[in-house]
Amino acid sequence: MRIMIPILLLCSFGCAATCPKGQAKDQTTLIQVERTWVGAEAKHDVAALGCILADDFEEVSPNGSLIDRSAILANAAKPHDDHYEVSDMHAHIYGDFAYVRGKSVKNDNGVHMDKARFTDVFVYRDGRWRCVAGHESNFPEARKGTHPILQDAHILGGKFVMQVARSGK
Repeated sequence: MRIMIPILLLCSFGCAATCPKGQAKDQTTLIQVERTWVGAEAKHDVAALGCILADDFEEVSPNGSLIDRSAILANAAKPHDDHYEVSDMHAHIYGDFAYVRGKSVKNDNGVHMDKARFTDVFVYRDGRWRCVAGHESNFPEARKGTHPILQDAHILGGKFVMQVARSGK
């Protein structure tokens, strides 16, 4: 048993994800990096996520708070039932700088929770794309999780006035 512990410790360091080198500077590669990111979070693969996020990475969350790399990695390591689907991604490359803009949908146990637009900023370092910054903004209807319903409309002082409420749908 004493021999097994050092072997397991060595494997935990030596078997970690190897970060890719020699990535192409093209749109297809950046879109794949985004998909790898989503997959790494879903699988709690902190090593793969660490290969994507630069050491100085920061993200602006939909509520305006800043989230650094260590918080993202710590959150990815925790068990969770939510997952993200990304779509409508477009990559724009300017030499060693690029950004990807797309849409994401957060689902929690199969229930649609949030729909957002994101922008991730990448730099090309050491033969691979590293994300240095991200920003996510929820769509207004997703942020509230409700839909407007017209309750009342009337003329008041020569102006048209509407009273709107939100349903829980």
